[in-house]
Amino acid sequence: MAAELDAATGALLSVWEAARESTTSRLSSAQLRAVMVVERHDGINLRRLATLLNMLLSSASRLCDRLVAAGMLEREPGRSDRREIALHLTPEASRLLAELRRDRRQRLDAVLAGMSGEGRGALLRGLVEFDRVARAREGEGGPVVELPSAPPPPIRARPGNGAPAARSA
Repeated sequence: MAAELDAATGALLSVWEAARESTTSRLSSAQLRAVMVVERHDGINLRRLATLLNMLLSSASRLCDRLVAAGMLEREPGRSDRREIALHLTPEASRLLAELRRDRRQRLDAVLAGMSGEGRGALLRGLVEFDRVARAREGEGGPVVELPSAPPPPIRARPGNGAPAARSA
């Protein structure tokens, strides 16, 4: 099953990568992942970030240095322990992530419009369950997976594409 899923997700990953390249070309994939983790875990410390990214602490520290220099992250002393450094997104990083998501959703909409309503529903149900399991594993040092927290709006078929209009997605 994993091999079939790996093969089938090639197109999805191509959509993701095309959106990333067009909106976040100044960030590496590792930097983008770090920014997304900090977004989800505002105030995260460096040790936890390194764990979630499956990196050495020293590598995560250098990565954060570059993101601070690029204006994507801010560091501040922790609230409970002043020796600990808390990481936060800058407004520029938040704008960049919003732009990435807009671009990615537009690209996904174009592909989803060609799918049947049944296919879209099955895809969404499977990805929501996958997201739930992956997030549960994240606490166990599993992968960091970024999916929307709410289902996307229904995709309306474009005239002439042969796909029925969706009632729900």
